[in-house]
Amino acid sequence: MLITNRTKLLLAAAVATMLAWWCLSAVAAPATFVLSSSTFKDGTLMPPKLALKNLANCGGENISPQLSWSNPPDGTKSFALTMVSEEGQGGLGEPLLVAYGVPPNVTSFAEGELTQLSDKFVGGKNIHALGTYDGPCHGAGSAHHYMFKVIATDLDPKALAPGLTLPELQAKLQGHVKGVAGLVGLFTKSQ
Repeated sequence: MLITNRTKLLLAAAVATMLAWWCLSAVAAPATFVLSSSTFKDGTLMPPKLALKNLANCGGENISPQLSWSNPPDGTKSFALTMVSEEGQGGLGEPLLVAYGVPPNVTSFAEGELTQLSDKFVGGKNIHALGTYDGPCHGAGSAHHYMFKVIATDLDPKALAPGLTLPELQAKLQGHVKGVAGLVGLFTKSQ
C-alpha cells in the first residue's frame, strides 16, 4: 500500500486533533463556588429552631443556620451574605439578613453566629432594621422559600458603611461582584 504525503498529513492532523482534545479534556475545570449548610440541605425544610422567637407565635429560637462556602472566584476581597424570604411582602421579597464586609479568610459561620453582631461582618438592615439574622416567621400554610446568598466581591472588607438596606447594598455592589452562590431553605409553621 502506497502512503502519499497527503495521507501522511491527514493522519498527522487527525492525531494532533485527537491529542489536543485529550489534553483539553484532561485539564480540570475550575471548581464551582458553593454555599452549603450543616443545619439543613438545599431545598429542604429548615429546623424550627431557626424561626423567630416570641413573635406571632413563630415557635423558634432565632438561631441562624451554619453556613460555609468554598471555591470563591479569583480576586475575591470580601463577601456579602443575604437571606430573603421570596414570598415575603406579597412576593416582593423580605430581607432577613443583610451582612457584608466579610474578610476573604472567613469562609463559614457557626450556627447562631449571625444572630449576634460580630467583627467578622458589617451589619446592614434587615426588614426589622437589624444588622443581624432574623429567622423565618409567616402564617400557617404552604412552605415559604428562603434564599441564602454569599456574594464574592472585589471590595475591601471596610469599603461599605454599616446599616445598608438590601437595595442599597445591591446598588453598591454593582460592578464589584466576582461570583454568587446560593442555597434555599423551606419553612412552614405547620411542621
